[in-house]
Amino acid sequence: MHWLWFLIIGVVAGWLAGKLTQGRGFGFVGDLVVGILGSLVGGFLFRLLGVVSFGLIGSLVTATVGAVVLLWLIHRLR
Repeated sequence: MHWLWFLIIGVVAGWLAGKLTQGRGFGFVGDLVVGILGSLVGGFLFRLLGVVSFGLIGSLVTATVGAVVLLWLIHRLR
């Protein structure tokens, strides 16, 4: 069940990050990949800052922030 929630949060975070950064998503698979990678980036950044998140909303915020940072980096490198 944990993996299912991880995938759902990844899709939602990727979709939100797509909307926040450029106004459109990348489709289901693209949003899933961006959200999952974003959750890893967000977890790393939050740990560096000493921020702890709990629960579903905390995981979603962490993944979304990480996905936004990831998309920003991708757009800067292009």
